[in-house]
Amino acid sequence: MSEAVVTSAPSVPDGPRRRLRRIAAWVVGTLIVIGVLELAGIDVVGWFEQLWDSVTEISIGYVILGCLLQGAQTTLTALGWYGILRYAYPGGVTFMEVLAAYAVGVALNNYVPANMGTFVMLLMYVAVVRGATFPGVLAGYMVQKIFYLIIGTLIYLYLFTAVAGSFDFQFGNERDAISNHPLLTLGIIGGAIFLVALLLRIFWRWVKVMWEKAKQGAAILGDLRAFVKWVLLPQMGGYAAKVGVIIVFLAAYGIPVSFGSVMSVLGSNQLANLLSFTPGGVGVNQAFNSFALASYTTTETATAYSLGQQLITTAFNTGFAIILVCVVFGWSGGSKLVKDSYDDAKVRKTEMGEQRQEKKEAKRQAREEEGRRGLLGVFRRSADVDSPAE
Repeated sequence: MSEAVVTSAPSVPDGPRRRLRRIAAWVVGTLIVIGVLELAGIDVVGWFEQLWDSVTEISIGYVILGCLLQGAQTTLTALGWYGILRYAYPGGVTFMEVLAAYAVGVALNNYVPANMGTFVMLLMYVAVVRGATFPGVLAGYMVQKIFYLIIGTLIYLYLFTAVAGSFDFQFGNERDAISNHPLLTLGIIGGAIFLVALLLRIFWRWVKVMWEKAKQGAAILGDLRAFVKWVLLPQMGGYAAKVGVIIVFLAAYGIPVSFGSVMSVLGSNQLANLLSFTPGGVGVNQAFNSFALASYTTTETATAYSLGQQLITTAFNTGFAIILVCVVFGWSGGSKLVKDSYDDAKVRKTEMGEQRQEKKEAKRQAREEEGRRGLLGVFRRSADVDSPAE
């Protein structure tokens, strides 16, 4: 049995005119996109003007150092992801693929609401990692969040115990609600414990089923040494780079750099990320940062710092992601992968919402049917009692 071998003709390199036409097409296409966005009410030109003002407002040395640290944070965090995925699916992925997908997720989170970029990143991992499943990648995401959950909890504990005014609440006309209302405080704590226990009881069976499906994605937890080496250490390095970014921009805007000011920014950023549904947390970040830095600088300076850091890091994250996608996947393949993953993310979120509604409706119908059967049973027993014995 013979095999036909198809040989493709060698590609002819682009001539100077063709390259110029391609560059011109890119420039014209970019201008058209900007024009369409402006007509749609999206102030792209204003965004670039704000970015330029933020860059020129501080020394270029701070901007360069901040961007370098931001790149280090993205790279080291992606290295932790690579450790999780490589252990779960040996030989199924390369570091550059993981880095490109993670950079896309980081960049998209600056433009889409509710951290949709993270969902896109997970679906990109499913697409590029051989043998990966969505439950497995989702389990890997839970593993990846262990360090950040611990460090975030420690930051909150520090802020609540060490920062003056953290427990100065107003309850009616009284201060210090915790000490003045012990019964109410105990009731809230008891209610929270009951709610957690109830949720665990309701979802425990589902958690066990999902865990059986997702064990492969969290396999690295079974090897403590590998987890520390390939996940924890890179994550610690990435978090140190994140702290470095904050320090650089605090110094750039003349805000005192201290342990307290850095922890205040970290804590306020975490709260803003949890409570924000706007793209990139725009507005929410500025409000939280201004409140957190109130004892260190003026509101105007704190807002300028928060907005400047966000604009500069957003621009860097976007450019970094575009370069990585083009280098790793190619422009056409990379853009298609990102678009397909984003579309799939929207579909999956919609499906998850519909599934929750269907489950609620099924439970409601089951309760109604059970109630009808109970009433019928009562009527039958009444009829048996009222009927004369033969």
